[in-house]
Amino acid sequence: MRDQIKPNQIVLGAVAYDPKVVTIWEGFKAYFADQDLGFDYVLFSNYERQVQAHFDGVCNVAWNSPLAWLEAERLAARVGRKARAVAMRDTDCDLTSVVVARAGSGIERVEDLRGKTIAFGASDSPQATLIPLGWLASQGLEPGRDFNVVKHEIAVGMHGDHVGGERHAARDLVEARVDAAAMIDANHLAFGADGTLPTGSTVIVGQTPTYDHCNFTVLDGIDAALLDRFVNLLLGQSFEDPLVRPLLELEGLKKWLPGRTSGYALLDDAITRLGTINAWLDTASANSDGQSS
Repeated sequence: MRDQIKPNQIVLGAVAYDPKVVTIWEGFKAYFADQDLGFDYVLFSNYERQVQAHFDGVCNVAWNSPLAWLEAERLAARVGRKARAVAMRDTDCDLTSVVVARAGSGIERVEDLRGKTIAFGASDSPQATLIPLGWLASQGLEPGRDFNVVKHEIAVGMHGDHVGGERHAARDLVEARVDAAAMIDANHLAFGADGTLPTGSTVIVGQTPTYDHCNFTVLDGIDAALLDRFVNLLLGQSFEDPLVRPLLELEGLKKWLPGRTSGYALLDDAITRLGTINAWLDTASANSDGQSS
C-alpha cells in the first residue's frame, strides 16, 4: 500500500469525528495546492485504524489525538521505528481537566469523592476519562476501589473528539444520577454557557495539571525536504490572512506551533497505570512489518 503516496506528496491521515472534517481538509488541500505542495488526505473511522495505516504507509502524516500519539510512539518503539510530533495548534497546549460536583452537595475537595460515584466520558477519552482517572489515582483515589466509575461510551475510537460522552456525564451530574463528573475545563465552561450545566450549579472539586492535545505525527523515512515544506507552510499561516483565517477557525486555532511532546506525560502515566493500550499494542506490533515508509 506504500505506493499510494506519490513522490513529493503529503498524504494526511485524519479521523472523521464530524462532517466538518471534510470541509477542513478540503480547504487545506486547496491552500497547499496554491502553494505548490502536493497534498491529499485519507479519513478513518477511528484512531487505532489510523495509527496502523500510518505504519502501513497509507499516509505519511497523521493528525493524531494525544492518545493516538502515544500509541504511535509506543508502537514505533516496539517495531524499531521513530515517531515525531512536528506541529500542533496553539489551542492544543496547556489544557486541564476538572472534576466538578453539584454546588451545595458538600463535596468540596478531592478526598470528599471517596465512596462517591463519578461520571466520565468514553473509555478512550484522554480529557474526560484517562487523565482524570490517572490523576485521581495519583491523589490516592483508585477507580473502582475508592469511588464508582460511570463511563459514557459514545463514539469510542474517536478519543473524545466527539464531546457527547462529556455532555452525558454533565447531564448525569445535573440530574443527580452521580455525585461528580469529569470533563475538560473548556467544556465545563461551554456547558455552562449553553445551559447543560445551569449557571452556579457546579463547583470544581479538583483540577489536573496541564497537558497537551493533538499533533501532526510523522514516522522516520518521510522525505525531510517535503516535511520541512509542509511544516513551514503551516507555521507561516497567519490568522490575519483572510484566505487562511476560515480554515484556522474551523480547526480551532489562531496559530500553528512546533510540535512538542512534554505535554503528554500526564496521559502517558495514566495509560501506563491503567493498562489502556496494552492489548491493542500487542496486536498492532504483531501486524506491523516495521519498515520505513
